[in-house]
Amino acid sequence: MHLHFGTIWEAVADATPDALAVVHGTRRIAWRDYDLRAARLARALLDVGLGAHSKVGMYLYNSPEYCETNFAAMKIRGIPVNVNYRYLDDELAYLIDNSDMEALVYHASLADRVAAVRTRAPRVKLFVEVDDGPGADGAVRVEGAVRYEAIQSSVAPAARIAPRGDEIYMLYTGGTTGMPKGVMYSMAEFAGFFLKTYPSMIGQPRIPDAAHLPEIAKRTRADGTAWVSMSGPPLMHGTGCWLGMMVPHMLGGTAVLLESTSLDPVELWSVVERERVNLVVVVGDAFAKPLLRTLEDAPGRFELSCLRLMVSSGTMFSLEVKQGLVKHMPGLTIVDVLGSTEGGMGQSTVRAGMTAETARFKLNPTTKVFTEDGREVAPGSGEIGLVANGGMVPLGYFKDPEKSARTFREVGGVRYAFPGDMATVEADGRITLLGRGSHCINTGGEKVFPEEVEEALKAHPAVEDSLVFGLPDERFGQRVVGVAALAAGATDTPAAILAETKRRLAHYKIPKDLLVVERVPRAPNGKPDYAAAKRMFESTLR
Repeated sequence: MHLHFGTIWEAVADATPDALAVVHGTRRIAWRDYDLRAARLARALLDVGLGAHSKVGMYLYNSPEYCETNFAAMKIRGIPVNVNYRYLDDELAYLIDNSDMEALVYHASLADRVAAVRTRAPRVKLFVEVDDGPGADGAVRVEGAVRYEAIQSSVAPAARIAPRGDEIYMLYTGGTTGMPKGVMYSMAEFAGFFLKTYPSMIGQPRIPDAAHLPEIAKRTRADGTAWVSMSGPPLMHGTGCWLGMMVPHMLGGTAVLLESTSLDPVELWSVVERERVNLVVVVGDAFAKPLLRTLEDAPGRFELSCLRLMVSSGTMFSLEVKQGLVKHMPGLTIVDVLGSTEGGMGQSTVRAGMTAETARFKLNPTTKVFTEDGREVAPGSGEIGLVANGGMVPLGYFKDPEKSARTFREVGGVRYAFPGDMATVEADGRITLLGRGSHCINTGGEKVFPEEVEEALKAHPAVEDSLVFGLPDERFGQRVVGVAALAAGATDTPAAILAETKRRLAHYKIPKDLLVVERVPRAPNGKPDYAAAKRMFESTLR
């Protein structure tokens, strides 16, 4: 069997046709129907001229149609393209153009945005509208668009196409600066990486090759150990899509989707209980803190003994929150992954009875930390370096050779990805993550990493969330400032919070000003929106 997600899922569908592939509220899609619906959409794509390497856009909220479109693109040896459902006219038009998109599947409630850019998308050969109920009036508002369910009722399924080994997988990442970039992987290497690493994450024996996956899917369904996964963040982001849907599907698992378009902790825990979810994906404290607070506010309300694994990636996940979750669910293992769209680099594990530290990770064997001049940082030296991911390294950024050359480069004849994370290497070989170099604040010649300061602020019981950044300063070059949202019922002043923070950090790292806001700006996947936080702060200076 070729290492290709589409081919693997087809084999799983054949092995476990009656098992559930996707659950979304009251909708329950069996593997047989999942495969069939994706094949019908694949036929519609082929009929308008799409094929190998064609880009298929997914401008969708979490839904079975998101999963099916992703699958359909792979069935034609094409490339599914994730589109942030928050994007408006110019952002949407940019991504359609930059990705060379040839088909776009979108929710009807987003149709006005698609209609606004219709004339700016000359390469798109097929627009497909998905009815998403309330908020969609039932009328197709994009010229030439077809209804998703019309395809399902009138188009014959496409025959299966064998991969050739040259297929590409691509995920668009918003990043922290500039316009979104498509990170390209070899599909075979991408699927092979998860085949090698995912079983150990979930406590399963190593899988020799992809040919064993249908057998595993059938066995785990029979003995009741199949994985039922759920993503807290949207599928349009890599962490949620990969670990909440794509990778569990390799083993015949069920992907459970939340109905809300923003985090609702009560909904999440209720669905975990109802569907007996055993794997939940979150993004650090932005998701975990409100989830923990909900458990603390109503002890015993939810029966969560089914939950065995929580995986996080993308932003800071503090030790105190991890320990709080494990206290409520003693059988839970939390895996905090150090990684980005450009690759995974290490992880930290917490379970009952274990000790760990915030932002300290055990590196993958292929991960190194290098100084800017290419020297490997010596353990225990205290030097700050750039974390470099070896092993499975992306091919590059789509249509951006200059950024590709900066991010993906060789050191000592070995190719690495340098996504921008800075760290020190401890004497035992673990690393302490400091933050992204692009956000590092230089104040009076001293380097301040926002994540470290944010973690110290959030340790204050009155602080629910915070972001820290630099503003221009005539004397020091930059001064450290921040925004913070208070926990429910808290009335502490910024001065009181900063006074307590001084007990944890060196004086030069303490924000000179702290603005209390109703909500700290973050993307739907929990990642910080520093630009919005800075605008929020600067508006108070005018």
